[in-house]
Amino acid sequence: MLGRFLGLAAIIAAVSVGMAGIASRSAPGDAVETTATISGNHDNWTTHKLRKDRSVAAAEAAGDSGSSGEALLSRSGDSHFYADADIDGTNIRVMVDSGASIVALTRRDAEAIGIDVDRLPITGTARTAGGDVPMRTVMLDSVDIDGLEVRRVEAAVVDADMGVSLLGQSYLSRLAAVNVEGDTMTLR
Repeated sequence: MLGRFLGLAAIIAAVSVGMAGIASRSAPGDAVETTATISGNHDNWTTHKLRKDRSVAAAEAAGDSGSSGEALLSRSGDSHFYADADIDGTNIRVMVDSGASIVALTRRDAEAIGIDVDRLPITGTARTAGGDVPMRTVMLDSVDIDGLEVRRVEAAVVDADMGVSLLGQSYLSRLAAVNVEGDTMTLR
């Protein structure tokens, strides 16, 4: 019985390796054309043409397309990208975090903006490296980085010692493009 199982496993492995070899030898012209459907979490919104077109159109329709320019951010010594954001009229240093679903403000930064954090109801928890912490959601009037202004941005005040506020997808996904080449991040 064990011999049959090992024999079957060897055959499956050989077929898999053979199929991988055939796939890697495909000519560039053999590419399969895909549809314009955006599905799943596997596509990259920063480079997906349909998503970029939709986000630009949505931004223009909402009147929050910002300037026609771009913001260039340099990679810092700790390998992250930071920006000085004008959030509701207050300069806040933020770290770009494309993995964060929304803008996440530290308590200190939220209070600097003028948000009365203690009056906000706790609306959930945020999963951090240190565990789950309470979070309070708020709608920011404006987030602007070098003239790239987005209005009505969902954010959360996180009661944890994050050290720096995070610039998440509630801002980034409303831009036309976010690209990283080498040590430079370009926001458009």
